[in-house]
Amino acid sequence: MSDDLRELYQEVILDHGRRPRNLREIPGADHRAEGYNPLCGDRATIFVALDGGVVKDASFVGRGCSISTASASMMTEAVKGRTLAEAEALFERFHALVTGEPAPAGGPDLGKLAVFSGVSEFPARVKCASLAWHTLRAALKGDAVPVTTETGAE
Repeated sequence: MSDDLRELYQEVILDHGRRPRNLREIPGADHRAEGYNPLCGDRATIFVALDGGVVKDASFVGRGCSISTASASMMTEAVKGRTLAEAEALFERFHALVTGEPAPAGGPDLGKLAVFSGVSEFPARVKCASLAWHTLRAALKGDAVPVTTETGAE
């Protein structure tokens, strides 16, 4: 990755970290879940409102580092308007990106989420970037138990 591209990616992450989008509760959300990273203290509650199997709105509340906050912010933007299957496919592609695994074939384009490609170079930051995503997945599945990065979510 070129230095210019890396700098642009850092700017996008810092922007979303400082001015997160969709940082709010959704009154009457269809789904919600809580997530926690005990290693660094990041916390996120994800809210999802559905309309006929499509994510009508997504938001989060919580606190965390810039990577965690930016990931939650950009995730909520990325899943709006997607079906549940599309949101799951986006989770799979994003998770592969931040863990450095091969991306699943035929999945959705990550678009701006590609800014997290450098996270795989810093294993300690993978949990920061993926916390909101694992929490979203739990919300959509209706899991009542809070997600923790130390119980299999990476």
